[in-house]
Amino acid sequence: MARTETLTRGTAAERLLRHARYEVLPTKTIEEKVLAAVPKDVALTVTASPAKGIEQTVDLAERFAGHGYSVVPHLSARLIRDGAHLADLVARCRAAGITAVFVPAGDADPPAGEYDAALPALAELSRMGSPFSTVGITGYPESHPSIDDDVTVQAMWDKRSHATEIVSNLCFDPAAIAAWVKRVRRRGVALPIQVGIAGPVEATKLLTMATKVGVGESTRFLTKHAGWFARLANPGYTPERLLNRLAKEVGGPEWGLAGLHVFTFNQVAETEAWRRRLLGEG
Repeated sequence: MARTETLTRGTAAERLLRHARYEVLPTKTIEEKVLAAVPKDVALTVTASPAKGIEQTVDLAERFAGHGYSVVPHLSARLIRDGAHLADLVARCRAAGITAVFVPAGDADPPAGEYDAALPALAELSRMGSPFSTVGITGYPESHPSIDDDVTVQAMWDKRSHATEIVSNLCFDPAAIAAWVKRVRRRGVALPIQVGIAGPVEATKLLTMATKVGVGESTRFLTKHAGWFARLANPGYTPERLLNRLAKEVGGPEWGLAGLHVFTFNQVAETEAWRRRLLGEG
């Protein structure tokens, strides 16, 4: 692991870190881990996967909301059967006091029903009267492994009127993220951006997590994220180094970076200790 960097007080890097939220996977032990380590002023996002289904995502989001957390469930479009199913998920979230969702396309193949991409689900939410104050859509600082760049660019443009923020996919290269942010702004997309970064997760723990995401799903996880392992093991990578370089390049208010979407891979205690240490609170 590279030598730890620090953050300068009052900088854009510190501001982004103070507006970090933690992405977690709905496993059997994650609720207990979060309650033990994560303060209530840190927002949580809950992923959805084909192996576990979207019901587990919403179940866990409801429980976190009941504990007093601000929570953002991932309503993966390809896991939603139809408009009635979406309406039921919306009703459950609203009853739990949830006001924010993230709507990616998701990885289910084939899709569970009529939504094969995020845009139709987003449009249906708009037809419902926009029941959430915050709606996130996906952005790709690096090329998507199975979708052409032209398609992802057009998709972001098409979805922008149904969304309130962009959540960038995980990327380890601050230069790539900064260049992407500038391209997004040049295209005229002004939505705030939550920057997706990996927390201080060891490659060995990421491998362990890959075995817990479900039979069959683990192979997909390893295949999809093969490049992550090498980058996490790279002695030149630390999340604080990425954060410092990113903030220096596009941390100004004109670039509209709202905060961090931290991929914890359920290592929430380690992630929170890292955040507090960098903020001088640990």
